[in-house]
Amino acid sequence: MPKSGNVRVINIEMGFPDRTQARSRVEAALVQAKKDGVTILKFIHGYGSTGTGGLLRFAVRSYLRQQKKHGKIISFVNGESLSSFDALSKDLVRHAPELLLDSDWGAANKGVTLVLLRN
Repeated sequence: MPKSGNVRVINIEMGFPDRTQARSRVEAALVQAKKDGVTILKFIHGYGSTGTGGLLRFAVRSYLRQQKKHGKIISFVNGESLSSFDALSKDLVRHAPELLLDSDWGAANKGVTLVLLRN
C-alpha cells in the first residue's frame, strides 16, 4: 500500500469488487492504518463507469458515515469537497500538509474520499 508521510492511498476499485468486498477492503485498511499510525487514508473508489455515480462510492461513504457515528474515525471528506474552502479539508491539511500537493486537492474528484483516523 502506497504511503506518503501521514497519508496512505488505498485503491478500493482495483479488480472491480462488489459492495461487500469493497466494504471489507475499507475495514481492513482502517484497521491496518491504525496499527501503523497512519493519520489519513485516501480511498480511491471511482465515480462509476456510467457517469451517474458508482456503487462503490456510495458503499464506501455509507460505511464511513457509520464509522464516524460510532466514533471509530474523526471525519471524512468527499473528494468533490476537498479544497481550501472546506473546513474539514483544512483540518486534514493540519494533520498532513502534503495534501496541498495532492492532485485531487481542489479538483472536485468524486472518485475519492479522505478519512481522518482516530489513533
